[in-house]
Amino acid sequence: MESIFFLGFNLYAWITIATVLSMFSILLFTKIRADMVFLGAIAILFVTGVLDAKEAFSGFSSTSVVIIGVLFVVVAGLTHTGVLQWIVKHLLGQPKTYSKTVVRLMLPVAALSSFLSNTTVVTLFVGIVKMWSKKLGISPSKLLIPLSYASGMGGVCTLIGTPPNLIISGLYADSTGTTMNVLATTIPGLFCLFVGILSIIALRKLLPDRKAPDSAFESTSDYTVEMLVPSDNKHIGQTISEAGLAEVRGGRLIELIHYDTVISPVAADEPVMGGDRLVYAGQVDEILDLRKSHGLVNADHHVFSMSEIEKNRQFHTAYVTFGSSLIGTSISDSSLEKDNNMVLVAVARSGQRIEQSPREVKLQAGDTLLLECPAKVKVNTEALSSQLQFFDSAQVPHIGRKTILSTTIMTAMVVLSALGVIPLLQCAFLAAFAMLLTRCCTTDQAMKAINWDILMVFAGSVVLGLAIQKTGIAERLAFGILDVCGTNPIVVMTAICLVGTFITEFISNTAAGAMFFPIMYEAAEKLGYEPYTFLIALMISVSSSFATPIGSPTHMLVYGPGGYRFSDFMRIGLLMNLIILAANILIVNIVYPLTPLH
Repeated sequence: MESIFFLGFNLYAWITIATVLSMFSILLFTKIRADMVFLGAIAILFVTGVLDAKEAFSGFSSTSVVIIGVLFVVVAGLTHTGVLQWIVKHLLGQPKTYSKTVVRLMLPVAALSSFLSNTTVVTLFVGIVKMWSKKLGISPSKLLIPLSYASGMGGVCTLIGTPPNLIISGLYADSTGTTMNVLATTIPGLFCLFVGILSIIALRKLLPDRKAPDSAFESTSDYTVEMLVPSDNKHIGQTISEAGLAEVRGGRLIELIHYDTVISPVAADEPVMGGDRLVYAGQVDEILDLRKSHGLVNADHHVFSMSEIEKNRQFHTAYVTFGSSLIGTSISDSSLEKDNNMVLVAVARSGQRIEQSPREVKLQAGDTLLLECPAKVKVNTEALSSQLQFFDSAQVPHIGRKTILSTTIMTAMVVLSALGVIPLLQCAFLAAFAMLLTRCCTTDQAMKAINWDILMVFAGSVVLGLAIQKTGIAERLAFGILDVCGTNPIVVMTAICLVGTFITEFISNTAAGAMFFPIMYEAAEKLGYEPYTFLIALMISVSSSFATPIGSPTHMLVYGPGGYRFSDFMRIGLLMNLIILAANILIVNIVYPLTPLH
């Protein structure tokens, strides 16, 4: 089989190419879970004989993948002891200009993202930025894209800040036997961050000035109406369903108040009694027709007010995530409300409330949902995370002695690893054990913090890179790039980084890093240079995705809260991609001059 060649590739190479292209197509155009796609790719490469058993499952024992898994526990300790909240509280302040605002926001976010999960940092900061922007009189859309960009640029400043850095450094160690320092990317990363902040300030007119989606929900009296059942109403004694009061033209019954008892959601068999207050959500003008059709009257005052939420109810704001199965459907088509004991009150899109019955709205990615449920009901936001992103229900941990303790553990891990006293893997295990021993997080919290889906993607990415290298695809592509770009190492490095930056706009940066590692490594060796400098540049480029909201999970987190459109990221992001690429190539070659192979 290996001897059969077509266009320079053998059969195993073509199987690998077909697998890679199929995998990326599935990730782009379907809603199948990424971990299942990568697992399927591993299975195909193993069953077809492209990889043997040891190679096919090498990703699960990869040092870099193990480090990522252990770091989830370390991050859990920092999160549950309030380190992030303390930093937010003391660093943002009250800047006077937009330039100072961007600096005060991006620097701490980048610093945190150098050591913590980018998504964890952004999730915390989104809510803070929304409140902060209102206080400063700035549209959140002017700050949320810089927030997401800062987390990405900060992540590349250390090897543990973003998964591609760990994957590429791990593959480099496997290939050469030399371990990269945990701070290998710090100086280039900081330079690119500095250039990025200046670019955001200079290009701020390209940032959209969108109305915050939450502003559509500041007063629920604009879209809910309360009706009273008079004592002589003909429907008294009937159930809500029998009276036809549940689903009405233009809206839906979301609460029923029997004297002082609030019932929500309202069951179909709930009896109608004189004096009941019925609260509807939807198109107010159509709902008011109930006065004529069902003999209801206006209540003497409105029940809801977002500025004065009563003790018997709570509101939650959530955003429809990219890849959510809710996209293209209406809430009435799903069991979301019933399964989670909540009611959809309203839907906003691009900062404007949609003027139709909320349960009938065909949802889109980034739509803002206002959900209401009884105060005693705790929404399981983790279980819903694949569908909705909640920003207003996170518990704020107590800040105290353990806050300092967890920070000390994290700092010690980085310092000992950077100085070469203890290897990074052992440091990570010691830090995780210390977090558990000092009760900075419990074993349950640690286990819940480990994202097994993400680890599967990381392991699959390593195996994918191995297949590309083993089948000779990397070598062929490297020669192809050299044929086009010549033998100038800077030109070749720039070309591969440019393609890597483009590819990572559409696929996971981890997958991009694993895919381009063998190509960059082979190209460097063919040119007669040590691959180290080339790989540092690659680390930064595969994490520099600024032009599409699907290019990074953090972009998806800010897409809804910012009221953004898909094109908003492209307007500023394409320029940012080119600016950071130029800064990357410049600084990497200054800090790590090209070294010929001996």
